[in-house]
Amino acid sequence: MPACQDRPESNRRRIGLLLPSSNTTQEPEFARILPDSVTLHIARLPLRTVDASSTERIVEDIEIESRKLADADVDAIVLAATAPSCRNGIGYDKELIQRIESASGRKATTASTGLIQALGVLDVNRLVIAAPWSDETNVTTAAFIEASGFRVLAQQAMGHLSNLEIGLLEEQTAFDMGVAVDQPDAEAVLLACGNWLTLGIVDRLESAIGKPVLTTNQVSLWAALILAGYHAPVFGWGRLLREHIA
Repeated sequence: MPACQDRPESNRRRIGLLLPSSNTTQEPEFARILPDSVTLHIARLPLRTVDASSTERIVEDIEIESRKLADADVDAIVLAATAPSCRNGIGYDKELIQRIESASGRKATTASTGLIQALGVLDVNRLVIAAPWSDETNVTTAAFIEASGFRVLAQQAMGHLSNLEIGLLEEQTAFDMGVAVDQPDAEAVLLACGNWLTLGIVDRLESAIGKPVLTTNQVSLWAALILAGYHAPVFGWGRLLREHIA
């Protein structure tokens, strides 16, 4: 059954979100930013700690949860988690997309896929990374980005393993880390991790450093909106959503 069939308003869109079970910030962040004509529908994948084994096991049930989202007749599905969608190197995000689409019959994307696409449309070649998770996870993320054709000039990590602990961090930590990791040669700053409160400081940080700021939730939502057929500027959350969605 095609998406949007029998809906009362042809311009209504539904986004299906696959998120880690311990994530406490993604739903409220998406709720802050979603246009009125777009609704969010959630399925959870098991993850408590941001470590190598957990970020690999999280996708074991991805087909089951994707089919549940298809029952809600969503227009697109996004796995909005950076570490789980890039941890096995270049091409791994495409494998996950294929699994989601085969199970659900819906268009799909991931946080890592959206990030690479966003870097392309912003014409960014060199970036820096700040994240609340471990140095090990940062290295894996940076390796995926560099294998995709971009340069990571610097990276900083807080070292948290508990995803619940990450969800308790204040937004100001994202602003402070973004300022600290920035370099003159960097063309963008990435604030990685979908359970880190970041969206509220994106505009302020972009103004402070004079360059685009990307976050896991921002690029995930941007990519999902486009897949779902929404093409109007979304203001207040950074250059990507303001200038590169219409």
